[in-house]
Amino acid sequence: MFVFRVCGVAALGGLLFGYDTAVIAGAIGPLQEHFHLSAAMKGWAAACALFGCVLGVSLAGVLGDRAGRKQTQLLSAILFFLSAIGTALAVQFAAFIVFRILGGVGVGIASMTAPMYIAEISPARLRGRLVSVNQLAVVSGILVIYFVNYLIALGGDAAWNATVGWRWMFASGAVPSGLFFLLLLHVPESPRWLVERNRIATAHDVLVRLGGESFAAQELHAICESVATERQRSVRRFGPELRPVLWLGLTLAVLQQATGINVFLYYAPEIFKQLGAVNDLALLQTIVVGGVNLMATLLAIGTVDRWGRRPLMIGGASGMGGCLLTMGLVLQFQGMAGWVLLLLLGYVACFALSVGPVTWVILSEIFPNNVRSVAMSLATFALWTANFLVSQTFPMMDESPWLTERFHHGFPFYVYGSLCIVLVVVTWLGVPETKGRSLEEIERFWTKRTHP
Repeated sequence: MFVFRVCGVAALGGLLFGYDTAVIAGAIGPLQEHFHLSAAMKGWAAACALFGCVLGVSLAGVLGDRAGRKQTQLLSAILFFLSAIGTALAVQFAAFIVFRILGGVGVGIASMTAPMYIAEISPARLRGRLVSVNQLAVVSGILVIYFVNYLIALGGDAAWNATVGWRWMFASGAVPSGLFFLLLLHVPESPRWLVERNRIATAHDVLVRLGGESFAAQELHAICESVATERQRSVRRFGPELRPVLWLGLTLAVLQQATGINVFLYYAPEIFKQLGAVNDLALLQTIVVGGVNLMATLLAIGTVDRWGRRPLMIGGASGMGGCLLTMGLVLQFQGMAGWVLLLLLGYVACFALSVGPVTWVILSEIFPNNVRSVAMSLATFALWTANFLVSQTFPMMDESPWLTERFHHGFPFYVYGSLCIVLVVVTWLGVPETKGRSLEEIERFWTKRTHP
């Protein structure tokens, strides 16, 4: 129960990750009207937080190594809170952008540090499920803010939402941010980070609380042995033996986002409006998307440690690609709006069952101890850069007269569907099965692969 409580608190960072990034879904229409935004500026309003995420993960690796996983998460909670208040009070668009970027920095830090902390504090037999809980928290945050946006939008007409309603949407994030900060004060530091800082006694005490004396003795020995080995290699942290796993992590991180998930999480109401839905109905349909996302993620938590990482990734990416390519055809030839909704729900379900949570599980597992923080930072940097580019370019592709004339809103989904096929190939050829292996066993796998 102690393990579950600690991981639950850390996963609140994931909830804020989803909450803070997806709040834009309900606010983007009123924002565009309030600030009179072009397609490119509309994309920037949605993507600027993701630019902040890129900055955040650039800092997270260094902060995680120097200050520890716990202190780094506390910083992210503070940034979330400041962003919620600042965006709600912003009078000028430039001020809004600054505070959204600040919140994005917090998201970037949390998105890397929370799954890494959970992986480092979880027993091997539970790690897949507990890291997946972080993704469950992400999609829960998304669903919660969809409900909050919907309820706030019901508080007035379109003019009220364009002037006041969107401010309450952003301000609501102050509540979970404050709760996250207070609960973090009562969780321990990562035992692996403590060993790296030669705080062996403290690490032992944490491990005893996590799994008992026998578990603590065995785990502490394995961690100390791994850390000692890695210190001998520290002068060549990213030598030839680690480059394959680093490139694999970077590729998986990019493809998780480049396959288009956040187009639907950030722009779903606008897509539904293009298909004829009024604002309230579009927000309600977006809640359905969030509900499917949550239910599929719950299923993923129950299967990731039984079915394994590879089968889920390959099957899920295949389903995502099929839904996206079919959606492109339906939109190009102006098929029924109901088909678009069904295909969208199918795509989101496939992502949440596989690529969404399992990518984070793999990234938290595959990197050796002495480079995990920095490697996770690089992978998460790549992930958020891809997310930023997708979110910035979608409105530009979707509203391009040249593309609209030829593909009628279908072109972006052909692009994302093709990248799903690339993800299937990368997983099939490059991803080892890590189910049930300790972090030290996975590290030895890469060493043997490069030095048989």
